Amino acid sequence: MSEPLVEDAIGPDLPLHEAAAAMALGVVSLLLAGVLAAVLGEMADEHRLSAAGIGFTATYEALSMGLSTAAAGVLLKPKGLRWIAIAAALTLAVCDLLSMHTSGAGIMLIRTAAGIPEGVLLWITIGMIARTRVPERWAGYFFTVLTASQLALALLYWEWVLPVHGADGGFLGLAIASLAGIVIAFGLPKEYAALPAAEESGGVPPPRGLFALFATLIYIGGTGTVGIFLQPLAHEAGLSADVARTAIWVSLAAQIAGGAMATAISGHIRYFTVFALSAAVVIGSWAVYLMHPPAWGFIAATAAGGFVGILLAPFLVPMTIEADPSRRAAVLSGSTQVLAGALGPFAASFVVADNDVHGSIALGSVTLLVGLALIAGLHFSSPRNEAPT
Repeated sequence: MSEPLVEDAIGPDLPLHEAAAAMALGVVSLLLAGVLAAVLGEMADEHRLSAAGIGFTATYEALSMGLSTAAAGVLLKPKGLRWIAIAAALTLAVCDLLSMHTSGAGIMLIRTAAGIPEGVLLWITIGMIARTRVPERWAGYFFTVLTASQLALALLYWEWVLPVHGADGGFLGLAIASLAGIVIAFGLPKEYAALPAAEESGGVPPPRGLFALFATLIYIGGTGTVGIFLQPLAHEAGLSADVARTAIWVSLAAQIAGGAMATAISGHIRYFTVFALSAAVVIGSWAVYLMHPPAWGFIAATAAGGFVGILLAPFLVPMTIEADPSRRAAVLSGSTQVLAGALGPFAASFVVADNDVHGSIALGSVTLLVGLALIAGLHFSSPRNEAPT
């Protein structure tokens, strides 16, 4: 029996196991994101990080990761992928191990370094998704698998790792996952096919493509200002760290549903509709935090935000392709989303204090609405806005 293939791959047929390996490496690169708020919150409870330090640490790692992904997309050719992935996974494991027994400026420095191999691994995943004819569908598959993996890890961390072994146990678990990436790398193809219009993966997108990336940066940056402060927000509502950790894994479960829905509706709904509805839900969930809700309300609000946060993510790809049919912007979309993940916590770090992080909600709401306005301007001025998006 012949091996299953990715039927809508651009270029030569792509065996399904190679596509799976590419997506699995993306999971390794982003696995920390699912438990980052809990791990950094635990470090704060251990007096190894301040509230502002939580934001800065998340910012520096995401910034490093995003820049690395972008640099790889512009400068690297998609060849020798297996060896690139092996080197990146090994480097990431070393950074995870060095994060143990570290605090303050030291943890910020190490996590900044960790962002480099994470970015390279993510570049491999994005390169595979950009080489499909319905990229939002494959992005939906990826985000669904990613959030399922993050959920499993969050449950493990909530029940056993963090309560028993603290933040250092969390970093050790991540190191083990990073080492698994070495084995996964052997399943990659040796190289990817050229992109359809650009012929090469590298190159700077045209102006509309750059504008789409800028709009992505602002919109996703707005959505990312609040989540990293989930544990301090719970404390300010009179809730325990256990409630915050429960909210994280329940949110991840909701994200799986969001990824599945994104996959189901891809090709059947315009991306701007998804973005507008998602913005309303996200801002509504943040408003609940300001009400000092009971535990169930806090958890429900976090789950609602998680659901739409993953639902909207795959639709960023067709937005960039509408703006730039060469798909050069699409290759850089993932790195831009990661950079946006850095922008949100970084900006929020200047409006929070150890005893009050509510400023992040006001900042996030304004930024999210500005990003939505930019996306609206791009979409409704496009000559291709009659296409299914």
